[in-house]
Amino acid sequence: MSRVTEEAVRQVLSRVVDPDSRQDIVSSGMLSGLAVRDGHVTFAVEVDPQKGSEMEPLRKAAEKAVESMPDVLSVTAVLTAQSQGKAAPGNAGSAPRGPATDSPQSAQKNGMAPGVKYIVAVASGKGGVGKSTSATNLALALSTLGVRVGILDADIYGPSQPRMMGISGRPTSTDGKILKPMENYGVKCMSMGFLVAEDTPMIWRGPMVQSALQQMLRDVAWGELDVLIVDMPPGTGDAQLTMAQQVPLAGAVIISTPQDIALLDAKKGLNMFRKVDVPVLGIVENMSYFCCPNCGHQSHIFSHGGARKEAEKFGIDFLGEVPLDIEIRETSDGGQPIVVSRPDSPHASVYRDIASAVWSKLEAREGRGRAAPRIVMQ
Repeated sequence: MSRVTEEAVRQVLSRVVDPDSRQDIVSSGMLSGLAVRDGHVTFAVEVDPQKGSEMEPLRKAAEKAVESMPDVLSVTAVLTAQSQGKAAPGNAGSAPRGPATDSPQSAQKNGMAPGVKYIVAVASGKGGVGKSTSATNLALALSTLGVRVGILDADIYGPSQPRMMGISGRPTSTDGKILKPMENYGVKCMSMGFLVAEDTPMIWRGPMVQSALQQMLRDVAWGELDVLIVDMPPGTGDAQLTMAQQVPLAGAVIISTPQDIALLDAKKGLNMFRKVDVPVLGIVENMSYFCCPNCGHQSHIFSHGGARKEAEKFGIDFLGEVPLDIEIRETSDGGQPIVVSRPDSPHASVYRDIASAVWSKLEAREGRGRAAPRIVMQ
């Protein structure tokens, strides 16, 4: 068992000095959200929001200081915005209060995932519609088409890609700064699930989530990829806005089930991407029908055709119907998604058709790159 303690980490960080105030980050109250578990350390450094990008060397210095400690296996340090006025000394355990992120233009200049040709978000308005299963099989289906693919698990609170991709272990780093992504089935993968135990809750507020997402894009050696699939968390909150605002997304794929309540939430997600000028590549109707394995009769358990109708109403493409089938669930839960474990099955064929449609739409947009938009609240 690791002997790293919060107190030991705090002592090391007390030797990291902010060059502006000339105070260490602990006594000045800049340290927040410190957590230590089995040798894995996470914390935030609160800074002036106007100096977010300028304080990156301080974040790196703090991260390097902790990395040098014996028994430390990994360090995740993020910048967050300081509250109005100077933070009171001794508030090292207080929660971060706001993001200290670069502008979208700065994010592009900093080379966020520079070797990636297209970044595609797979999103849903609500949980429980099979978004992660769809994202995984879409990524693997793209790979079968000869496309170089990676998948980023952006669901910080509920990461599922390690299990679905059948990957265990932890990412490594050759220089202590840039992580090598994990890989299986020829697809590169990065997830917070590789850095914390599966049953560990991520008790982070929005700013820390935003910074973690940026680091998983910027500080991971993705290499040359044609497509990076981003498995988004459900809803339209901080993580979605961070990705939409600060990452030059090539498009989004919306996952929904046919029933009215799911479609209502899916429309919210669709409208969010439209408001921030992210092209919606299409809608997938998941759990579209159940086909009886004995008699072949189709039952529309969650209704049927609702996603197709919504796609027609909004003037976007309907990408396909994926049935409710135990084989899809079992193969995904077992780390052998149906696209690779049952490549000749009709379900795998559906995913390949969806992947082919997505790839065709991306290639059709070649030369019409989209700069990351700036969200304006009115």
